[in-house]
Amino acid sequence: MTDLLRDWQPAPAGFKHVVSVSLGNSKRNAREELTVLGQPFVLERIGTDGDAKKAAELFQALDGRVDAFGLGGADLYVVAAGKRYTFGNVRKLVSHAKITPVLDGSGVKNTLERDAVMQLDPILNWSRQRVLMVSAVDRFGMAEAIAEAGANVVYGDIVFGLNMNVPLRSLPALRRVAHLVLPVVTKLPQDWFYPTGDKQETSVEGKGTRYYAWADVIAGDTHYVKRYAPRDLLSKTVLTQTITEADRLWMKDRGVARLITTTPRMGSRNFATNVLEAFFVALSGKREALSQEEYLRYIREVGFKPEVNEL
Repeated sequence: MTDLLRDWQPAPAGFKHVVSVSLGNSKRNAREELTVLGQPFVLERIGTDGDAKKAAELFQALDGRVDAFGLGGADLYVVAAGKRYTFGNVRKLVSHAKITPVLDGSGVKNTLERDAVMQLDPILNWSRQRVLMVSAVDRFGMAEAIAEAGANVVYGDIVFGLNMNVPLRSLPALRRVAHLVLPVVTKLPQDWFYPTGDKQETSVEGKGTRYYAWADVIAGDTHYVKRYAPRDLLSKTVLTQTITEADRLWMKDRGVARLITTTPRMGSRNFATNVLEAFFVALSGKREALSQEEYLRYIREVGFKPEVNEL
């Protein structure tokens, strides 16, 4: 058994157990017990500090011993403009789980996050907001919903993902780039584009810094938002998902005025979309990803809503 499981404990009898195996920083590990719709759960996150071999060992060691896996720090699929693209190296990684289903959050991103954008319109009045989406192809539901709500949006996929000063300013442009780039990008190691391990705890300024200054709202993956953020985020609103107390302090220290998470707090933290998707699958009793309609039904039943924090 991998060293990462030396002190690991299975869930108590009667509990459903969700484990997110993450390529992210182990400092963000968490384990929470909660009851939803009468069903007790253990939600757990185990980070491997960017070590894919350790992640593979975790999938193999816990396969069949937990109800659902989340995949953190990487995407198995990217759903853009109605088409699904698969990262080859990530598919190989999750293949070590033969019994327990592995969910990467893409299903929830395309449902819960789209729904959250609509719920937030009375608060944000999207048509009056300038929005920077640091990366949109991995959250296409959010990207489409924000644009459809009338916001002035800059999509930073090329600026931040490829380090080229080419902001995308419309959904058609984003769709064209997704169609051209994703078939190639998904054949490359994902850590070329997404911060894993210690990179999740450091920020670098570059070509995209000016767009942070321009925006009223900065939206997207927490690690992407932090990775390229300038020191000054005074009066900004950040719309993201997984948040720890350290993240809240980081944002407050930089002057962020309002922090909004599309995922609600569960226990002491806001878990990532991969955990929520695995949670919904475990709750359903199925061993595969659910349909969009099923995710939305569970979102309504559980009562998940965006969480708004004035900092």
